Amino acid sequence: MSSPTTEPRPDDEAARSAGPPGPAARRRRRRLLPWKHRRDLAPEQLRRRRLLTRGLTGVCVVCVGTLGWSVGQALTYPGKDSTSARLAEWARDHELGFVVDKLEDVQYALDPPKVGGSLPADALARMKATQGAVPTPAHVPAHPLVPLRAPLRAPVSPALPGEGVYRTLATAHGEPIVQGTYVRPDGEHTSYEAAVAWISGKYARFQLHPGFREPGGTFDVPPTIPEGQRTGLVATWNGGFRITDGGSRGGFYLDGRTAGELRDGAASEVFYRDGSLRIGVWGRDVRMTPDVVGVRQCLELMVDGGHVVPDIGDTAKWGVSDQSKMYVPRSGVGVTAQGDIVVVVGQALTAQTLAELMQRAGAVRAMPLDMNRAWPSFMSYDGTHDPANPTPTNILDFEDPPDRYYTQATRDFVAVYGR
Repeated sequence: MSSPTTEPRPDDEAARSAGPPGPAARRRRRRLLPWKHRRDLAPEQLRRRRLLTRGLTGVCVVCVGTLGWSVGQALTYPGKDSTSARLAEWARDHELGFVVDKLEDVQYALDPPKVGGSLPADALARMKATQGAVPTPAHVPAHPLVPLRAPLRAPVSPALPGEGVYRTLATAHGEPIVQGTYVRPDGEHTSYEAAVAWISGKYARFQLHPGFREPGGTFDVPPTIPEGQRTGLVATWNGGFRITDGGSRGGFYLDGRTAGELRDGAASEVFYRDGSLRIGVWGRDVRMTPDVVGVRQCLELMVDGGHVVPDIGDTAKWGVSDQSKMYVPRSGVGVTAQGDIVVVVGQALTAQTLAELMQRAGAVRAMPLDMNRAWPSFMSYDGTHDPANPTPTNILDFEDPPDRYYTQATRDFVAVYGR
């Protein structure tokens, strides 16, 4: 008598399916995968795969090569920008500015500026110096037209020896038309320095220069101070936020050519045919006239009417995200009621402490320039030994050497000459 046929149970099916697959099952699984082993391909399929692989490899090589060429161009263009500055500029040029901003935020969070402490020995020596970079001229007028400025009231009390005391940085016809001093920027960050430079508006003339990358383009004025045009040079300082990516929220104008767009309400350095310089709000204090030869706009005024603007704490105005509140290298420029120019550069400044220092230095209107170690600068020049090629000196040391404007500059800057 035969046994009855037993129907498979559902749990038997599950047990069998859970067991290791046999060769046939593995072959079926391989056929479901999009990529097969070479031995499973027909000759025509193998030929198509080779063509596809070569094509993808070629595309990867072209992409990597293009990227390498682009980065290589950024690392080798003329000028004295640091490697980190070049890479950051390359990233911003390729729509990666948000990555740079985020990396700067992370770096700041990991390594914030030190609170408290004393100035380093070299900074103390520089602050105590009674004589600046320029030795006393051989011919000193019996009755100087430009006396040394009264000491600047230091933000930190008590003041250190030499803190806030002006000294000669550069002369013209024996007159100290460029003077400078050093202070600690605030009562917390006492191991950092800020430098304040004062320039006689009456005995100096000012020239705006373009950078060959920022704003770029072709101008009659070169992106450097070439040999043959250095006699009488007494000072230089950096431009502001970038024009080409809209960071400055304003434009650049020089000898009839405009980059970006001159914006009403923007803080503006305005250069005139007679060599004078005015600073103010475009459309209110300054505007286009036949005598204007150059305009450099950047954000909005930080000091107006002799007072720090009420919205100086507005983070959206002075940098990306919270960068306006970061204690980082910054620079700014202002004008006094007498028409003299003050420039402030510091190692650890916020938008507010920069504005307060410019006001303290006598500015009735003042504006921000640039920030981070790569860009702020102020140099004075000593023509004692070679008037045609004066020796530059950084008022504070940042990334770039003091002769940065004796080679092609990537960004715009201002040059100052004695009259």
